[in-house]
Amino acid sequence: MADLSDEELLAELGVSLEAKKKAALTAEEERIIAGFEDICRFYEEHGHAPAHGEDRDIFERLYAVRLDRIRALEKCRSLLAQRDPHGLLSVSGKEAESPDPDTLDDDALLAELGIEAEPAAESITVLKHVKSRAEVRAAEEIASREPCKDFEIFRPLFAQVQEDLKSGVRETRPFGQEAGIRQGEFFILKGQMVYVAHVGEEFETEYGRRDSRLRVIYDNGTESDVLLRSLQRALYKDEAGRRITDPTVGPLFGTTVEPDDLESGTIYVLRSLSDNPYIAQHRNLIHKIGVTGGDVKKRIANAKHDA
Repeated sequence: MADLSDEELLAELGVSLEAKKKAALTAEEERIIAGFEDICRFYEEHGHAPAHGEDRDIFERLYAVRLDRIRALEKCRSLLAQRDPHGLLSVSGKEAESPDPDTLDDDALLAELGIEAEPAAESITVLKHVKSRAEVRAAEEIASREPCKDFEIFRPLFAQVQEDLKSGVRETRPFGQEAGIRQGEFFILKGQMVYVAHVGEEFETEYGRRDSRLRVIYDNGTESDVLLRSLQRALYKDEAGRRITDPTVGPLFGTTVEPDDLESGTIYVLRSLSDNPYIAQHRNLIHKIGVTGGDVKKRIANAKHDA
């Protein structure tokens, strides 16, 4: 027995050395695995599973839909059970809602899983290399952020707003109370402060709605040219979405009585006739609002000596 090799000894003991053949994967299974590996790499790079949301990168949103589809199909979960080091296949109650798999046809479902259906026979009615309308709309509505090259201009604005919020000069209000978006306004979206630096010319969409392209600056030094309606939707959907009030815009009257308040009187609004170049240039914007208990003409008799 000592002269027998290991293989011969095992053979004498009736132990077969024939390795078990691994079950071959189908092309569909290989693509599902490859698609899931992309999701795992995203998790490793960003520290969280891909999520839905108009403020998310288009690729993250696609990964999120793909992950939802994988979770919805038992055959996918079984195939990937041993390839899920981050526990991505488990579904928590906080996961964002996504379209029901039953609402997608076979080709759409396979596409979401990263599986391309077999191409149909060549036909002049089949468009190639042309984005679908859904893709075009996604690209339009999800403007990707990029570094704001002149952020130093906006940095003091964000700092001032932060100070105003701390001191109570400004406050935050739920966005739904007023849906308008105007140039120069600040908002809070997904925990980030947002400044609308510019509102472009209004245009009509294919559905007959009015919309505008914005230049939006974020407090992390990035910017985007998102559509006005897209920003509105994002603020609506964000439960924590807020509008930051502007202390220079109303209300004109406080709710507490001050020592020098008058019980009755006349409120007047004056526009300066000064020849000062700055005032002359902004004459239609600069006004003085006051109240007097006497005659307004007497109150403003010496206005020309007022700075």
